[in-house]
Amino acid sequence: MKTSPPSSSVDVSLAAVAVTLAVLFSLTPSSHALGSATTLAIADASATVCGIVANNSTRHIECYRQGQIVLVIPNVNFSSISGGRDYFCGFSSGNSHLFCWNVTTSSFERKRLYNDSSVPLENLALGDTHVCATVVGVGRVTCWRTSATFQMPSGSDQFASISSGYGFSCGILKNSSLVRCWGDSTIKSQIESDFGNMSMLSIVAGGSHVCGLNSTGILVCRGSNNSGQLDYPQGVAFEYSGLALGAEHGCAIRRLNGSVVCWGGNGQYSVNVTKGYSFELIVSGSNFTCGLTTNNLSVVCWGPGWSNGSGFSSRIELTLPRILPGPCVQSSCSECGPYLDSQSLCSGSGNICKPMPCRPQLIVPPPSLPPSSPSPPPPSLSSPPPPLLPSSSRSKSLTRGLLAFAIIGSVGAFAGICTIIYCFWSGICFGKKKVHNSVQPRISRGSSGSSGGGGSNNSTSSLSSIVKRQSSMIMRRQRSGTSSTKHPDRAEEFTLAELVAATNNFSFENKIGAGSFGVVYKGKLADGRGVAIKRGETGSKMKKFQEKESAFESELAFLSRLHHKHLVGLVGFCEEKDERLLVYEYMKNGALYDHLHDKNNVEKSSSVLNSWKMRIKIALDASRGIEYLHNYAVPSIIHRDIKSSNILLDATWTARVSDFGLSLMSPEPDRDYRPMKAAGTVGYIDPEYYGLNVLTAKSDVYGLGIVLLELLTGKRAIFRNGEDGGSPLSVVDFAVPAILAGELEKVLDQRVGPPEVNEAEAVELVAYTALHCVNLEGKDRPTMADIVVNLERALAICDSSHDSISSGTISVVSE
Repeated sequence: MKTSPPSSSVDVSLAAVAVTLAVLFSLTPSSHALGSATTLAIADASATVCGIVANNSTRHIECYRQGQIVLVIPNVNFSSISGGRDYFCGFSSGNSHLFCWNVTTSSFERKRLYNDSSVPLENLALGDTHVCATVVGVGRVTCWRTSATFQMPSGSDQFASISSGYGFSCGILKNSSLVRCWGDSTIKSQIESDFGNMSMLSIVAGGSHVCGLNSTGILVCRGSNNSGQLDYPQGVAFEYSGLALGAEHGCAIRRLNGSVVCWGGNGQYSVNVTKGYSFELIVSGSNFTCGLTTNNLSVVCWGPGWSNGSGFSSRIELTLPRILPGPCVQSSCSECGPYLDSQSLCSGSGNICKPMPCRPQLIVPPPSLPPSSPSPPPPSLSSPPPPLLPSSSRSKSLTRGLLAFAIIGSVGAFAGICTIIYCFWSGICFGKKKVHNSVQPRISRGSSGSSGGGGSNNSTSSLSSIVKRQSSMIMRRQRSGTSSTKHPDRAEEFTLAELVAATNNFSFENKIGAGSFGVVYKGKLADGRGVAIKRGETGSKMKKFQEKESAFESELAFLSRLHHKHLVGLVGFCEEKDERLLVYEYMKNGALYDHLHDKNNVEKSSSVLNSWKMRIKIALDASRGIEYLHNYAVPSIIHRDIKSSNILLDATWTARVSDFGLSLMSPEPDRDYRPMKAAGTVGYIDPEYYGLNVLTAKSDVYGLGIVLLELLTGKRAIFRNGEDGGSPLSVVDFAVPAILAGELEKVLDQRVGPPEVNEAEAVELVAYTALHCVNLEGKDRPTMADIVVNLERALAICDSSHDSISSGTISVVSE
C-alpha cells in the first residue's frame, strides 16, 4: 500500500491553471497501495520489507526479514516492486519480465509469471493473493493467481492506473477518469458505487477501502468504515503527495514538508513516533507502515503490527541499504526536476524524477555568523547563485555598476530638490495641509486583557500616540519591491457644499447603504462623475466623534495608497467642522449581500448571480483583493470586517472589497499583536480573534470562508432555521456537516440549480476551501494565496463549458 503522486504544481494565473489541469488529466498517475508498484514493498504475513537498492551497478532487490538482510535472485536491474500477503513481485527493467517470490521459505522461492518483450506491462498491483498489471499504452488489465469466482473487468476498459486490495482491484479509466472495480470480493461493488461519477487523479486500495485524490486534488476515501478508515483528514487541494493504505487504516504524506498523518485502525496509528522525519514514499502492510526517509533514503517502520513487538508507540530503522526513491528513467525530469545526486543513485544510467505535484525545495540554513555580522539574505527558491566572473568581467561589471550608481544618484538628487520646491510651494512644510496617517480604527468590544479604568480623557490622549506609533511602523516596515506607499496618490479634497449638491442635500432617495462609520449616498459630482459618498454620523458626544474620526482617518489613510482592481477606489474626502465624508467610486450593481439575501433580488430567478460560475468568479475577485492587502500592500493590512455586504459589484460585475474603517496594519512577524478591542460583525468575526483577542491575517480568511458558504448555500451568516422562524443557526453549522459527509448537494442554493458535470467539481472545490477557511484555529486555515489558487482552479474547471464569463470583466446588462 503505497503512494500516488497526483500532478504538477499550479501557477497563479488562470491561463496557467487551465493548462495545468489539462496536463493533470493527460498524465498516467501511478498508485502505490496494498498492491501497487514502487521501489519499496511489504510482504505482509512475515513482515518482510523489500526495496530496490540505490548506488549500485545493478538495481537489485534486498529484503529485511526478522533482523536479517536477504539478497534476492536474480541479481538484475528492477524498475518496480509490489507486495501481497506472503509474496512480492517485481518488473525487471524494460517491464517485459515479471518475477514473484514466496517469502515464507528461507530461500525466497522464485517464479516467473510473465515473459514477453514485445508487450511490456506497467501498473503492477498486488492484492492479498492476486496479481494484476496493465499493458503499456493500451491500459488493458491482465491478472494472475485468481480464483474461479474472480471477475475480470470488461475487455474494452482501458485503465490509466490500478490498485489492489483484499480480493479486489480498482482502476481509473483513461477516457473518463472514473473508478471501476473488479475481483471476487463483495466490497468492490460498494466502492465503485460510492465513487459514482467522481473524476479521480489517483487511487490506492486497502483491505476493504480505497482512497485517492479527485480531479481537484482533494483527498477522498470510499468503502468499509468498520475501523474508522474513512475518517480521513480534510486537507486543502494537493496537500497530500503520497498515500499508503492497510487493512483498516490509511496514511498520507504532506506535500509541503514530507511529514506523515494517519487515520483509522481505531486510533492505533499514532504518528508521534515519526515527528521530525520527512518521507519520500510510504507503504503499508495490513497493520503497520514503512517509509523511505528524505534525509538518507533509509527505511523506517512503525505500527501495532510491526514484528519487533514494541507496538505502535515506537519505530525501528531497518538495516537495509539506501533504497531508490523512484524508478530510474531515461528522462530529463522537466516537470519537477530530478532528485539530488540522481545520476549517482542510478549509477550513471538514468534519472529519478521527483513526483508531481512538485514539492517545494528545502533550503539548508547558512552557518551561524558572529553577532557583529549582519545576517545574509536567504537564498532564492527559484534561481541558483550567479557564477563567479573572471577578474576582467568583474572590472567591467564594477565600472558599469558605478556608472549606474552615479546616474541613479543624480536622479535622486533631482527628485529631492523637486520635493523641497513642492514642499514650500504647497505649504505642507508650514502645516497648511493635513497629512493623513494610519490610525487605530474604531472598535466594538473591549479586550479581556486590557486594564481597567480609563475614561474619555485617556481615549483622547491615546489617539495621538496611536497615530504616531502606527506612522512609525510604516517607516520601519518598508519592504523591497513595488510599494503602494512610495508615491501615494493624494485624494481630492471636496467642500461640503459640493457634496451636498451632489446628493441633493443627502436626500433619502439617494441613500444606498451604511458603512463602518456612517451612511452611504449615491451622488453625481459637478463634472458628471457618479460617486458613492459616505457621511459620518453627526453627534455631539465625544465617544461617537472619536470613533467616527478614527474610522474616517483609517479609511483615508489606507485607501489613499491602495490601488487594485478588486478594491473599491477612493476619489476624495471632505473635512469641515464636525463633518467627515469620504467619496468613492460608484459600484453600479451594489453589494453581494443584497443579491444573495435581499427579498427583491432573491425572487429574481433570472438573477445574474444565479450561476455557479458567476458566484465562483465573484469569490475569486474578492479573494484577490484580500490577497493584495495581505501580501502586496506595504505595510500589509488586515481588513477585520470581511463580509458579503462589504463586497461590492461594479458595472461589469467585478467584485471589489470595500469599507476599511476597521482595518489595521498587520502585526510584525515577531510580535504577538493584541488590539485594544476586537472588532467585526456577528457571524463573520473570527472566533479565535474574538475569544483570545489575537489578531492575524487568518481572521480575514475566516470571514471570507463565511462569504464562500453564503455563495454556496444562499443563506445568511446567521439565519433562522425553518420557514416559520425557528431558532438562529449559523451557516457554518448548517453547511459544514453536509460537506464533511459528502452531501454537499443537500445544502446548495436551490435558486442556482444543480451544478452541471464540470461545475460539480468546481463547486466541490469551493466547498472544501470554505471548510478549511472556517476552522476554529487560525493555524489550520489556508493562506489567501492558497485560496486564490483553489478558486482559480475552480473557475478554470467551469471555463470548460465555453460560455462567456471570464475571470476578467464581462458584459452583462443589469436590470
